[in-house]
Amino acid sequence: MTEIVFTGFPGFIASQLIQKHAEQNESISAIILSSEREKAEKEAERIRKETNCRSIKLIEGDITKEGLGLTESDKAYLRDKPLIFWHLAAIYDLAVPRDIAWKVNVEGTRKVNEFINELPKLERYVYFSTAYVAGNREGTIYEDQLVRPEAFKNFYEETKFEAELLVNEMKKTAPVTIIRPGIVRGHSVTGETIKFDGPYFFLNLIDRVKFLPAVPFVGHSKSYINVVPVDYILEASIYLSKQGAASGQTVHLTDPNSHPVEEVYRSMVQSMTGKNPRGRLPHRLAKLSLSIAPVRKGLGVEKETLDYLTWSADFDTQNAERLLAGSGIRCADFLATIPAMVQFYNLHKKDKNFQIPII
Repeated sequence: MTEIVFTGFPGFIASQLIQKHAEQNESISAIILSSEREKAEKEAERIRKETNCRSIKLIEGDITKEGLGLTESDKAYLRDKPLIFWHLAAIYDLAVPRDIAWKVNVEGTRKVNEFINELPKLERYVYFSTAYVAGNREGTIYEDQLVRPEAFKNFYEETKFEAELLVNEMKKTAPVTIIRPGIVRGHSVTGETIKFDGPYFFLNLIDRVKFLPAVPFVGHSKSYINVVPVDYILEASIYLSKQGAASGQTVHLTDPNSHPVEEVYRSMVQSMTGKNPRGRLPHRLAKLSLSIAPVRKGLGVEKETLDYLTWSADFDTQNAERLLAGSGIRCADFLATIPAMVQFYNLHKKDKNFQIPII
C-alpha cells in the first residue's frame, strides 16, 4: 500500500488533507516537530475517531535539519515504501522576519528535496507553493512561468519564490506536482477554518469599526482579489496527486472567476452590518495608521494586508482546468459563500485561538 506522508501537520491544510485521506483508510504518516507532539496527537486522534481509520503514524523530525532530523529507523521505514510525499511545512505569516522565513521556507525545502531524492519508491512529490510567488508582477500570471519579479510585497512571498525555484528543478529528477493556491479561506459550505488571517483581517476591521455611523471603504481599488475555499484546495490537490498527467506540472488552484476587491469588501460589510459601506479612508492614511502597533493590534489587521488591495494581477488556470476536466471539482463563488464565512467568524471571533497575533 502506498504511504501518504506529510510535513506541516497539525496545520490547517495538512490536517484537512490527512482527514480526507483517512476517510479512504489510506496509510498515513506525518513528520512533526517534537514541540508539536501533543497538539498533533490530539488532532490525529480526532481524525481517527471521526473517520474510523487506521492510526496515523507520527514521526518526529525537523525539516531544517539534515535528513529532516529523522532517526535511522524512521528513514528506513519511509525508504521501504511506495510514497506520495506532501510538503506543506512553511511559515505563512505575511509579517514574518526574513531570517525565520528563509530558514524554514527555503532551507527547509532544500532539505526536503534532498530527502526526496533518496526515496527509491517515490510515486509523487506534492509541493504547496503560493500563487503569490508572482511578487509585484502585474497582468496575467501563467502557471508555467516562474519569473523573478522586481520586488516582493513581503518576505513570505520572497522565500516561497526561492523555495519554488528549488522544487521546480526537482521536476528533472522526480515526479513533482507544484500547487499554487490563491489566498485560502475556510470551507465554502460550513465556513470552518482554524485561524482568522488573509481575508479575515477585513472581517476583523469591519467588526471593530461597525459602531461608527458608516463603515468606509479602504482606499480606492480597481484590483481583483483571489480567494479560494479550503475544500476546493483539498479536493483538487488530492485529485492531482494521483493523476499521472499532473506529474511535472505547476497548477494554479486559484479562483478562475475572481471578484473586485471593492465588491468583496462591500459584500463583507453587508453581511457583517446589514448596510453598504460609505465614504473612503485614503489608502495612504490607512497604511500610515497600520504602521502604528497599537492601531493594527486594536483593529486586528496586519499592515501587509493593504499591499494586496491595489495589486493588479490575474492568475491563468489553463493547467488546472485541463487537469481537473471531468472531475467535477469546481471553485465555489466567493461572494455567494461570504455569509457562511461571516457566520463562522461571528461564532468564534472572541476565541483567541482563532486570532493571529499582530506584532
